[in-house]
Amino acid sequence: MDTNGQFAAAARRLEVNLAKVIHGKPATLRLVLTSLLASGHVLLEDVPGTGKTTLAKALAKSISGIFKRIQFTPDLLPADITGSSFYNPRDGHFEFRPGPVFANVVLADEINRTSPRTQSALLEVMSENQLTVEGERRELPQPFFVIATQNPIEFHGTYPLPEAQLDRFAVRLTLGYPDHEHEMEVLASQHEHHPLEDLTSVISCQEILAMQKQVRAIRVDTAIADYIVRIVQGTRTDIRLRLGISPRGSLALYRTSQAAAALAGRDYIIPEDVRELAVPVLAHRIMLDTKSKYGGVRNEQVIEESLARIPVPR
Repeated sequence: MDTNGQFAAAARRLEVNLAKVIHGKPATLRLVLTSLLASGHVLLEDVPGTGKTTLAKALAKSISGIFKRIQFTPDLLPADITGSSFYNPRDGHFEFRPGPVFANVVLADEINRTSPRTQSALLEVMSENQLTVEGERRELPQPFFVIATQNPIEFHGTYPLPEAQLDRFAVRLTLGYPDHEHEMEVLASQHEHHPLEDLTSVISCQEILAMQKQVRAIRVDTAIADYIVRIVQGTRTDIRLRLGISPRGSLALYRTSQAAAALAGRDYIIPEDVRELAVPVLAHRIMLDTKSKYGGVRNEQVIEESLARIPVPR
C-alpha cells in the first residue's frame, strides 16, 4: 500500500465484496472496516437474524483469513476460548490445543450470556493481541479482529458487560432490519443458495496489516488532537454521568479518525472525520447516573450535545 489511492481502492474492493451478502448497510460496513483498519474491535448490538454471523464470515473470506465462532453460554470456561494443554500418552508430553481465538476474525456470539470471568478471558486477548497459557506466551494470528454480539432486548440470564470491558471495543453499532427493497434483495439472492458460498477473497491478510500500518501514518494536526481531547474531557465534568470517557476512548477516536481519513483517500484528518465517528466510538464508554438513565437521557444524546458545545477547529 504505497499511496492513498491504492489504499482507498483496496478498501473499496472489500466494501463491495461485503455488500454482496450484507444488503443496504453501507454506513455500517464502513464502520466495521474503519475499526478493522484502526486495529480495533466491534461490538454489534442487534436482535437475532439481522446478519451478524454472515458479516463476520464474509469479512474472513474477503481477506483470506481464518474464521472462528465462539457461542457464549453460561457454562463456557476461559480455557474453551484460549485453549488448553492435554496429555499425549504416545510421547508422554503435554501438547497445547489452541482455542478459537487463534483466528483472524473471531465472532464472539452473545458475549453477555457467559460469566464475567470468561468474558474477561476474551477481552484480555483483545487488548494484548496475545495470550499466556501455563506461563508460555503465544502470539495470535494477525490481523486479529473480534466482532462480539449481544441482544439489546433480551436480558434474562445475561451478564451485561461492565463499562471497563465495553471500553475495549473501538465501536459499538447495529445492523438493524433492512428496508423493504433490500429485504427483497436478500430473498432473491438466497433463492438457490446463500451468496456467502460464492464469495471470494479480494485482499490478503498481509495487505490488511500494511493498511493498518499506513493508518498510523495519517497526519493529525494539533488542533484536531485538541478537539478530540476537548470532546472527551467534556464527558468527565458532565453532572449527568457517573463515568466519563477514559484516555483509551480518546485514543480510539484518534485511531478511527485516522482510518476514516485513509478510507476517504486523504493523508490527514479533518474535523468531519472526528464528528462522524464520535457517537459510535464514544457513546458506549459513558455511564449515566440513575436519575438521567431513568429520565430518558441517552448516551448518544450526551455525545451529540458535547459535539454541539465544542467549537470546531478551522
